[in-house]
Amino acid sequence: MSTFSAIRIDKADKGTSAAYTDFDEADLMDGDVMVRIAYSTVNYKDGLAITGKSPVVRRFPMIPGIDFSGVVESSTNPSFKPGDSVVMTGWGMGETHLGAYAQKARVKGDWLVPLPPGLSLSDAMTVGTAGFTAMLCLQALEAHGCKPSDGPAIVTGAAGGVGSVAVSLLKKAGWHVIASTGRPEEADYLKAIGADEIIDRKELSEPGRPLGKERWAAGIDTVGSHTLANLIAQTKYAGAVAACGLAQGMDLPSSVAPFILRGVCLLGIDSVMCPKDKRITAWARLARDLDKSALAAMTTHVPFNEVMNVARDIVEGKVRGRVVVDIG
Repeated sequence: MSTFSAIRIDKADKGTSAAYTDFDEADLMDGDVMVRIAYSTVNYKDGLAITGKSPVVRRFPMIPGIDFSGVVESSTNPSFKPGDSVVMTGWGMGETHLGAYAQKARVKGDWLVPLPPGLSLSDAMTVGTAGFTAMLCLQALEAHGCKPSDGPAIVTGAAGGVGSVAVSLLKKAGWHVIASTGRPEEADYLKAIGADEIIDRKELSEPGRPLGKERWAAGIDTVGSHTLANLIAQTKYAGAVAACGLAQGMDLPSSVAPFILRGVCLLGIDSVMCPKDKRITAWARLARDLDKSALAAMTTHVPFNEVMNVARDIVEGKVRGRVVVDIG
């Protein structure tokens, strides 16, 4: 078909506007692989793009959506052929390159990862950018030398997408997991997917001391700002924190004390421009290590026409776990 359904973001008199529309295939951007999209997800960044609450979109018009799974329709890239199942995350999708909230996408084959054995197209988007990022965090902590025998690991924003998968992955890897959340009603959910302890995010979200009591050996932070500063300040000697989010803010009101007095390390995690070899390794481990029952417990499925409603909810902190979108 030459036209297909999509969400389109345009500049408006004040900010941006988003609406469902028919999009012409001829207006897709350059790429050597055409994919029929099966599933996508709703991530925090997608919520910011659709609501216009942050300048995520840097090209107009834009189709938002930073990740998808689907089937190759046509390809001039030697790595892919029609009928191949693929996964796409990052590389500016939904920001500078027309994204996933559409029935079709044309992308560079070098951006795609073959769907790993053991995952369905739906499973892949239950994982999505959030789960992929969580795995990159875990692998970075392990590469640094952090291990479960060193002490507990903490996850901030634990009821969100990245946080939920991080809790499950850390538990699978043998860690005692502390989950930080501002939603006490999610305690049973967090324990069901692997949390051993629940703490209120208020313990970490206010300005704290440059150096606090040593409480955890490792951390995965999705929040930033004072929360990340407090995480670092309370990390055990030679521990590390993997930082991948900024829900509270981009600032880091910290000091050098934890770094030079305890040898704590801050590990920056970027999933957008991550090299392909690291992507393939991470996705293979996700297919092997993720608990399918925990994955199901943290996932909600919605039809394509509900995306904009969910986008507003996720920015307001009303979404638990992962949201898979059936593009249909």
